[in-house]
Amino acid sequence: MKEPAGWTLRVGLVGLAAAGVAYGLYRVTSRRSGGASPRPKGLGSLGGGEASGSPGLSSSPHRAPPQGGSDGSKSVLEAPHIKSLLHLLESTEDSSVQEQILVTLSNSAAFSVNQDIIRNLGGLSVIGEMLSVPVTNVKQKTLNALNNLSMNTKNQEELKIYITKVCEEVEASSVNSELQLAGLRFLTNISVTNDYHYMMTSFIPNFLHLLFEGNERTQVQVLKVLVNLSANPIMAEHLLNSQAPLLLSLFDSCINKDILLRVLVFATNLTKSMSHDKGSAIHNLYNEDSVFSTLSDNSLFTQKLASLLHHYDAEVKEQVAKLIMQQC
Repeated sequence: MKEPAGWTLRVGLVGLAAAGVAYGLYRVTSRRSGGASPRPKGLGSLGGGEASGSPGLSSSPHRAPPQGGSDGSKSVLEAPHIKSLLHLLESTEDSSVQEQILVTLSNSAAFSVNQDIIRNLGGLSVIGEMLSVPVTNVKQKTLNALNNLSMNTKNQEELKIYITKVCEEVEASSVNSELQLAGLRFLTNISVTNDYHYMMTSFIPNFLHLLFEGNERTQVQVLKVLVNLSANPIMAEHLLNSQAPLLLSLFDSCINKDILLRVLVFATNLTKSMSHDKGSAIHNLYNEDSVFSTLSDNSLFTQKLASLLHHYDAEVKEQVAKLIMQQC
């Protein structure tokens, strides 16, 4: 008697799930031994990128095995295992099975060697196609996997085709939802370099909207994206021209330090671009609610910066001083 396809897929996952348990143990061991995070060059603490964790595991960034030495993960999840997972992902329409596979692939993609294997097996497009599945949990797990995969610059060249789709998901998702946060994490990683910033230009108003509508977790995550964008001089005009009437309210000592620091870096980056364009006639095009108007010739903004010089945190005070010097 022929077994149902769904039953066969679940049986196929049993062995891989066992490997996943051992893989998880390896990840814990790697974390304890102080392995390095698999980050592309140029990642910073305030913008930069980060890896996605699996449900029930630590939220700290995944650890990569030491480069140039033995890789313990290879004895747990090798290329044939990954190939089988990708095949299963392509062939099943069972959303619960899709979730299991995506979680395992996401954990696998925490390691740089597996990021390359997944790309070489054509897995980036297989995983990316899961964004079209109309199930929130599947989309979230897909974004977690894409996030980890995007920590590889070669992968980013292929994953750029999903930027618009992810931006749309972030915009359409419920504010502060896990799906929205997963999308923002992917956009944080993909915006570490300037190469794909132009693809996010039309979504800047939505990022700024989330900055004021979201909770602290969302604010921190969207600021990571905005900081990355603001570091690119080509994006300055788009950011400065955006409406952000509440931006001034974030320059306050009562604001969460993680948020305040990123807002200050965001402002410092844009102020640097403004100083390069002093006297430009285009400045006359900015209206009073724009980011430009908040950061330019605003006496209340100046007062707030002066007050923040007395902030309890030395890092905040240092960043405020940099911003003030940038204005001179």
